[in-house]
Amino acid sequence: MRYLPLTGDDRQQMLDKVGVASVDELFRDVPSGDLNPRIDLPRHKSEIDVERTLSRMAAKNTAAGSVPFFVGAGAYKHHVPATVDHIIQRGEFLTAYTPYQPEIAQGTLQYIFEFQTQVAQLTGMDVANASMYDGSTATAEAVMMARRVTRKKRALLAGGLHPHYRAVVETTTQFTDDEIVAFKAQPADPHTELQAIIDSIDDSTSCVVVQNPTIAGHVMDLAPLAEAAHAKKALLIVVVTEVMSLGLVKSPGEMGADIVVGEGQSIGNGLNFGGPYVGLFATKQKYVRQMPGRLCGETIDADGNRGFVLTLSTREQHIRREKATSNICTNSSLCSLAFTIHMTLLGEKGLRAIAKVNHHKTQQLKAAMQATKGVEVLNDTFFNEITIRLPKDATEVVDALANQGILAGVPMARLMPDAGVDDLLIMAATETVTEQDIQALADAVKEQVQ
Repeated sequence: MRYLPLTGDDRQQMLDKVGVASVDELFRDVPSGDLNPRIDLPRHKSEIDVERTLSRMAAKNTAAGSVPFFVGAGAYKHHVPATVDHIIQRGEFLTAYTPYQPEIAQGTLQYIFEFQTQVAQLTGMDVANASMYDGSTATAEAVMMARRVTRKKRALLAGGLHPHYRAVVETTTQFTDDEIVAFKAQPADPHTELQAIIDSIDDSTSCVVVQNPTIAGHVMDLAPLAEAAHAKKALLIVVVTEVMSLGLVKSPGEMGADIVVGEGQSIGNGLNFGGPYVGLFATKQKYVRQMPGRLCGETIDADGNRGFVLTLSTREQHIRREKATSNICTNSSLCSLAFTIHMTLLGEKGLRAIAKVNHHKTQQLKAAMQATKGVEVLNDTFFNEITIRLPKDATEVVDALANQGILAGVPMARLMPDAGVDDLLIMAATETVTEQDIQALADAVKEQVQ
C-alpha cells in the first residue's frame, strides 16, 4: 500500500478545525526553554564507554536503599520480594499478545481478572478496572466520570488532596466547562477543612474528591462527608496514594465512597525514579458502564471450560470516539502484574501484618520527633506518614541532612510553594526503616533545630 502524505490543504483544514494558525501553536503550553533542548552528548562511543559514562552519571544519585530514607508524599519505598521480578520476566508474560484476542492471551486475561478482584476487595468496592496509567490520571478520570453519572459540573477538591493530583484534574478539565473548586490545605486542622467541604456541597455539585490518608498523613473518617454528598446527589471520590494503608485503615467503600482511585506503586513496584506506576480505579456496580478503561470477565467456552475475556472495553479504540468513556486510560499491564504477584504472595494476613509494621515504625518516628525540642508533630492520626513543623525552613533542613546521607522527607513547600508552609516537612516510615535509621534522623534533626 502506498503511503499518501497529507497535502498542505489537508493540514490547513485540520489546523482550522482545531482553531490554531500553525503546528507550533499546539505546543504553546510547553515552556519555550524546554522546547528542543540541547543535549550535550558525544555523537558516538563504544558500548563499554557508554556503560562507563552512564555508570559515572548514575553514581551521582543517592539510592533510596543506601541511606536512611523517609521520603513519601505519594511514592513509597517498600520491600518488593525477588519473586515478583522473577515471575514478571517469564516468557508467558513478556511475550503475551494483546488481550483483545482471548484465544492466545488467557494468561494475561487471567492475571488482569485477579488484579481487578484484589483491587475491588482492597477498596471495598463492587468492581475495578484493569488499571490505569497512575493515581493522578485516575483521579481526573473519576471527576469526568462523576459528571457523566450526575450530569452536574461542580467538583470540590479537598485541600488534603496531593497537589500533583489536583493539577492533573485542573489540566484535564481546562478545555471543558467543569467548575473545579480547590480548597486550601489545612495540614494542622484537617477536620475544619472537612467541615468546610461539607458546608460547600450544593445541588450543582457533581463530586467531592478527598484523599485518605491526606497529603499530611491524617487518617479521616469519611462517613459524614459521604452522607453530605449523597444528600445532594453528588458522588464521593476517595483517593488513596498509599495503597498499603488499606491493610489497616477502613476501606473507602465501607465509608461510603462511590468511586475509589489511587496509586498502586507500593505493592510490587519500586520507586523507579517516579514511574512507571499503576493507577487503581474501582466503583459501584451500578456505575460500571460509566467507568473508564477496560474490564476483564470470567466466562466458559464452547466446551464448558473456564476462560477469560474483555467484558467491557469502552475506549475510543473500540467504539465511536464521542461515545468513549475515556481516551487516555491505557492500563499499566506489567505494573499491575507485579502488583498482583506481590499481593498474592502477601495474602490478606500478610498485608495486614506488613501494614502493622509500617504503622509501628511511624509510631517510633513520631515519638522521636516529639522528643526533639523545637519540633511539633501535626498528626493525631496517621498510617505511615506524619507532618512535622520545624522552627526553620524545612527545605534547608532536608538539604543539610541529605549532605549527611539522610533523606529526611519532602518539604511541603515543594508541593505547595505559595501556601505558606515553608516550615512543614512530610516524613514517611515504611517497613524498610530501621530503629537505627530513626535514631540517626532524630539526632540530625536535633542538631539542625538547636
